[in-house]
Amino acid sequence: MRHRREILAIALPAIVSNITTPILGLVDVAVTGHIGSASYIGAIALGGTVFNMLYWLFNFLRMGSSGLTAQAYGRGDARSVALVFYRLLLVALAVSALMVLAGEFYAPTVLRFMDAGDEASALALRYFRICIWGAPAVLATYALSGWFLGLQNSRVPMWTALITNVVNIAVSVTLVFGCGWTIEGVATGTLTAQWIGAVVALTVALRKFKPRIPGWNELLRLRELGAFFRINADIFLRTACLVAVTVWFTRAGASLGVDILAGNALLLQLFMLFSFFIDGFAFAGEALAGKYYGMGRQDELRRLIGRLLRIGLLCALVFSAVYFVAGESVMALLAEDASVVSTAVRFLPWAVVMPLCGFCAFVMDGVLVGLTATGRMLTAMFTSMIVFFAVYFLLRGTLHNHALWLAFDSYLLTRGLMELLLSRKVLKR
Repeated sequence: MRHRREILAIALPAIVSNITTPILGLVDVAVTGHIGSASYIGAIALGGTVFNMLYWLFNFLRMGSSGLTAQAYGRGDARSVALVFYRLLLVALAVSALMVLAGEFYAPTVLRFMDAGDEASALALRYFRICIWGAPAVLATYALSGWFLGLQNSRVPMWTALITNVVNIAVSVTLVFGCGWTIEGVATGTLTAQWIGAVVALTVALRKFKPRIPGWNELLRLRELGAFFRINADIFLRTACLVAVTVWFTRAGASLGVDILAGNALLLQLFMLFSFFIDGFAFAGEALAGKYYGMGRQDELRRLIGRLLRIGLLCALVFSAVYFVAGESVMALLAEDASVVSTAVRFLPWAVVMPLCGFCAFVMDGVLVGLTATGRMLTAMFTSMIVFFAVYFLLRGTLHNHALWLAFDSYLLTRGLMELLLSRKVLKR
């Protein structure tokens, strides 16, 4: 019963904040879907992929901070909690500066690689050139969200996310439907909200938690920095594998035509909706697994993992059932273009089984981050990436877009099973 209360205390606020993110994606797709051309939906898919390649690679700013902070919190080590805070903010600022400087070279290169149509690519580039100025805010928010989570507090990220997403939706809808803007309206709404969210989170962290400012000697201590960068390097490489799968998924869909690209983008909204919901329990796994590991409570840790997996399976069953019953109606709500909707419906069964294939991967990601067993997580991700490409290239000649979806579901299933196996080896030690 205690584990259930602890899980829900962290997971429910995290779910509230996470659930606004796919709703935001749904609104962006719906807004562009009613502008009048499938190219706008394709542009959002391409632009989102370009930024995912950037931001997901540096997701270690959130994942690394949560595990390290949770373990320090479990030990009662306030000094280490503050060091994680300031180190991650410095890295976030440095990396985001490089992103802004390199953006004009990076975005056109990636869009050419994606091999989409000229119109969708041109719209995606217009979207990118506005949103790239939000990079410092996004990366700082990543770092702060993980730090709050490590302190067993998911309420501050919840309120930050709610404020961010309400602003984003309000500004985007106003600029597109009220002022007649197109892709620039969606991009400006995103940029505005990103900076407001970062300022809110940083203000709360400094005023409420007051992390002690360390000296430069403490901040740059080599032994601690070595462990810090080892964990974050594992997460960086793991995320690079994830980005490779996501980018190839979008590129392969784009090569099959704009209707396939747009239809896949609609179906991926269902995946994002589930993933951000189940991630609430993954976040609980990060915080609580890290805390129990820092306290040396292996027995509590094992019981926590079992309960998280049971909750994850239940969530997957519910989402798959809803998608089976209402998936076609959701597709029709997201876009007016009949050919895009019919394309999405044709591949809907693959989206129906996605939650069942993926729940274990999400839950175990959280557990392994909390344990800072990031090398194991990297091994599982690399193996599942190989499975994805093997299934796709073996079957693409006969199954086409069905091969792409089969490869994606196989990748999710392999990742979860591998992480479950590898986590048992960690716990036995």
